[in-house]
Amino acid sequence: MVGIKLNSICVWGSKMNIRILHTNDVHSRFENFSKIATKIKELKDENTLILDAGDFNDFMRLELQGTKGRAGCKLLNIAGYDAITIGNNEGFEGIDIIESMTSTNLIPFVSCNLYKSDMSTIEGLRRSIIIDRVGVKFLIIGITPLFNEFFSLSNMYATNPIEEINKELKVNNGNYNICIVLSHLGISHDFELAETIKGLDIIVGGHSHTLMDKAEVINRTIIHQSGNYGEHLGVLDIEIKDKKIIGFHGENINVDDIAEDSEIIEELYNQKEISIVELSQPIFKIDCHIWHDIVEENPITNLLADALVDVVSCDMSIINSGVIIGGIRKGDVSYKKLLEISPSPLNPTYMEIKGKYIKEALQLSLQSEVCLQDGKGSGFRGKYLGRLHISNAFIEHNGKEILSIKINNCEMEDEKTYRVATSDYLRRGTGYPSLSNGFNERYNPEYMRDVLKDYLNKKDFLEKCFTDRWRKI
Repeated sequence: MVGIKLNSICVWGSKMNIRILHTNDVHSRFENFSKIATKIKELKDENTLILDAGDFNDFMRLELQGTKGRAGCKLLNIAGYDAITIGNNEGFEGIDIIESMTSTNLIPFVSCNLYKSDMSTIEGLRRSIIIDRVGVKFLIIGITPLFNEFFSLSNMYATNPIEEINKELKVNNGNYNICIVLSHLGISHDFELAETIKGLDIIVGGHSHTLMDKAEVINRTIIHQSGNYGEHLGVLDIEIKDKKIIGFHGENINVDDIAEDSEIIEELYNQKEISIVELSQPIFKIDCHIWHDIVEENPITNLLADALVDVVSCDMSIINSGVIIGGIRKGDVSYKKLLEISPSPLNPTYMEIKGKYIKEALQLSLQSEVCLQDGKGSGFRGKYLGRLHISNAFIEHNGKEILSIKINNCEMEDEKTYRVATSDYLRRGTGYPSLSNGFNERYNPEYMRDVLKDYLNKKDFLEKCFTDRWRKI
């Protein structure tokens, strides 16, 4: 077998090969996943394990929203997966959605460090499982990242992964031959796990979206990760003698030119039809067209800015138009439409920040090239960054420079600290770096589309959103 030999192990008896096929961070690119499924069916046999290291489900998809995540479980089951861990995107949807997915019994969900806030277990979520392949017993342990500032909004808590893995190794001692950790911590943390914990044979990783040219060995632990968005299938072939690994070879196969699996595509179509019916029921009606634009001030983003001021106790709000990707026509509004125009899982966020940093961000927003830059970043599901919109404030500018910013008829002061409602995306300074200087941040549990849902039905907010806040003089 091509690859590194772990020659320090004393071996006797016959050799065997086990193939581990794995994915991570598919983020609901299910069309790509259908190509992965084709390749899996070509490569697998009775000596194969098929694993996912989390963020398979990204709830920007109708199929997941309309089925409470069960559609993703069906696709993994069709492709023959043996286990998946809980990534941050699965976790962000809360306990009810996790339990909806675990209750299908279509695929085991494993995470040894994710609990309810009271430290009780999440129903159906297993700490680990043991899988037997031709007499070799594999202990599969799952690890979820420590996103507790957001998990706490849904009454969940992720504990120390090193302590929890050591617990699983101890409780399962003597019951397995080879340990595989499905880690959604990111590559640098995977290296730390390998350096710190004795007895880890393999780490199949995710979260950092790292496409590895080859598997690496750290402290006798094999580490492999396969990029993101379902563009590659990870293949890790291990050579075993006396139920111990003596050699391996890892690679990532690009699936771009591979045919889509018809069974996956058919199931995806079925789940979409179910979800469209579920999500298309009218919630309410609006009596005007409320349009959207990336570069120009627009009413639907103004409405979201106004809503944030009402939801979060603050002096003003700042939100980028890229967090919304379309407007709404007069007439019925459904949750399907809200999901289509506001797919990002971003939370209303409170922060305190000095006026000079707000001014710096708003000044940048006068540049169309800034508004049109790629909006990618943690939690963002749009395409463009977009123009900053505000509420409880007015801006005067000449098209190139901001001349005045007033809050409650008072000029904004550079060194004064203001209470601002925004999104967790902007608070990190994504696209508008000066906004990262905020502090004392806190987060609301609902998403931006939930705020839109509540405030699009308020007549006074619909009327006020057409009032410009950027005034050219």
